[in-house]
Amino acid sequence: MNHNIDMSNINVRTDLAIEEIDASEKNKFIKESIYNNIKVSSVEVNDKNKDKFMKKIGTYITIEFTDATDYNNSKNVEEIFIKELKKILKTYKINDDNTCLVIGLGNDKSTPDSLGPLAINDIIVTNHYFELGINVEDGFRSVAAISPGTMGQTGIETFDIINAIVKEIKPDFVIVIDALKASSVDRVNKTIQITDAGINPGSGIGNNRKEISKEVLNIPVIAVGIPTVVDTITIVNDSINYMTSYFSYMKENIDNPKEKLKIIRTDIKKDNINIEDKQKLFGMIGSLSEDEIKKFISEVLVPIGYNMIVTPKDIDFIIKRLSCVISTGINNVLHKNVTNL
Repeated sequence: MNHNIDMSNINVRTDLAIEEIDASEKNKFIKESIYNNIKVSSVEVNDKNKDKFMKKIGTYITIEFTDATDYNNSKNVEEIFIKELKKILKTYKINDDNTCLVIGLGNDKSTPDSLGPLAINDIIVTNHYFELGINVEDGFRSVAAISPGTMGQTGIETFDIINAIVKEIKPDFVIVIDALKASSVDRVNKTIQITDAGINPGSGIGNNRKEISKEVLNIPVIAVGIPTVVDTITIVNDSINYMTSYFSYMKENIDNPKEKLKIIRTDIKKDNINIEDKQKLFGMIGSLSEDEIKKFISEVLVPIGYNMIVTPKDIDFIIKRLSCVISTGINNVLHKNVTNL
């Protein structure tokens, strides 16, 4: 009797390009650097490798950090974010006089989806001064900003609102801010992705809207996103990996009395998984690859409607800090000498 399960049609969605590539091929496609304990990864998706990433052609820069709620840490993240965003703009030869429209996607009534609207509140807008012919201090460019809401709030396709505004005010380039979905708990609220490939609002939770990109707006579109949610599939899979790592770690340190006194064991990493221990703990499931386990969990949870979208309990505080990092970073890239404003 054949007990194989067909999982070929099940796909676990992530908005992060860095999560699409298999770990065995990571070094081949991803360039990594470390600054102040913050990892910066760069991926170039092109015609040759786009099938591996399942992402649009373009540059994807990922900034990974452990905590942005601490002031000093947030300033380090902010500094690197500014540096990497400037690199993208330089690629398109965007100069200090080019005008910009900053768009904050999302729903301000839903905390994990409010990154864009919150960031927009702190963007330094100057377009009206230029329109009215008011003298603007040197170092400030023309910047407009809008949070168009969601289709459920307005009844209008988000792209249609943005497209109409772009045609009316004719900015030279667009920066889009949005909350994303990750396929690893480790990356939630701890990752910033910058890409010139544009964005599909709502794609992470299976609610695809019209694409916002250079191809459709005919001007450069830089998308900035932070994963604020994961699904139940990811949580269950990560829990299996952490339990296996914990078991393996404690087995190796069973005669180490110091380990028995530790409440938080920072040395336990889910990347260091002993496959034999995984099989002992979880039997047949333990023999599956991580991708197969995710697909198996998906086959179980999706039909009964239990693949919920989940966010951390302290999201209210974290989202405010992260939106501040994004808005401050964008202000410093678009304008000069705004540090003290």
